[in-house]
Parts: sequence; C-alpha cells; structure tokens
Amino acid sequence: MTTSNWNLDKSHSGITFSVRHMMITNVRGSFNDFDAVVTADTDNLSGTEATITIDVNSINTKDEGRDGHLKSPDFFNAEQFPQIIFKKTALESKGGDDYKLTGDITIAGVTKSITLNAELAGPAKDPWGNVKLGVTADGVISRSEFGLSWNATLETGGFLVGDAIKVHIELEFAKAD
Repeated sequence: MTTSNWNLDKSHSGITFSVRHMMITNVRGSFNDFDAVVTADTDNLSGTEATITIDVNSINTKDEGRDGHLKSPDFFNAEQFPQIIFKKTALESKGGDDYKLTGDITIAGVTKSITLNAELAGPAKDPWGNVKLGVTADGVISRSEFGLSWNATLETGGFLVGDAIKVHIELEFAKAD
C-alpha cells in the first residue's frame, strides 16, 4: 500500500479525560470539537504523520461553572490559547497491534513530549466499501508541567484537584484517496 490521507470520522471518535477530585473520586470530561490530519502507509506505520487539534472551548465536564473555570486563566486560558495540539514524533511497535505513540503536545502555550500506549486496528472495509483505521491511545499528563497549577488545599489535607490527568483517545479514520 502507498501513503494515503485519512479523514477523521468524528461520529466514531472521542477524546476524554479524568482527574482526581478532592482525593476521593474522579471527575470525567471530554472535548467535543477536535480534528486530526493523518497521512499513513498501513504497510509502514512508523512513517505516519499525524496532528490532532483540540478546541479548548469545547471542554465538557457536565458542569457549566466548572467548564468556565477550566477555560479561564486559572487553567487552559482558552482566550489566549484556544487549541491543544498533538503532533506525532514517533511510533514504535510493541508487537501485534500495540504501539508506543510519542508526540509533542502543546497546552496553554507549553510544549512537552509525551508517550501514550496505543492500539492500532485495521485497515478494514466497512459495509459500504470504505477503508477504515482505528486508533486507541491512553496515557497520563501532569497538568502542572503545562502551567495548569491552580488548586485549593483541603481542610483534611491534600488538594482539591489532582495533578495527573488520565487521557483516553478513540479515533476512527476513513481512507481519503
């Protein structure tokens, strides 16, 4: 197979996260507006070029007040930094469908390298003859490394918001060529 462009199928994709709240539970959320530009050769995935762009203003934690706070300068500062951008820098096979996906991620103007555990599935044809690929990736990001350090100390000790953000990504792509 040759290198092809792949279009994101947004109706079968999602980007979600969770963070510890008050040291006793997890708050979950998602980004509802994102896109990806991918060029890949399914016979040589290490050469894949991929960029994911996330609209910070599309954050949804099912609490309008919390979402507003997350968009504020205390966290993402969405007015100044309206996008989170991930650009793939390496893809290393761990055997089978399992990979280490490394990329540069820019959050609130700070760029750091992160590595995610990824699973790649496909290519496969859907019932209408379209060729599809799937990517699932999981990892943890330290929000303080990106300057998202707002917090409040709890009376019982510890902090209101955890530092570790668990990220879960599910993306489905359709071959464009």
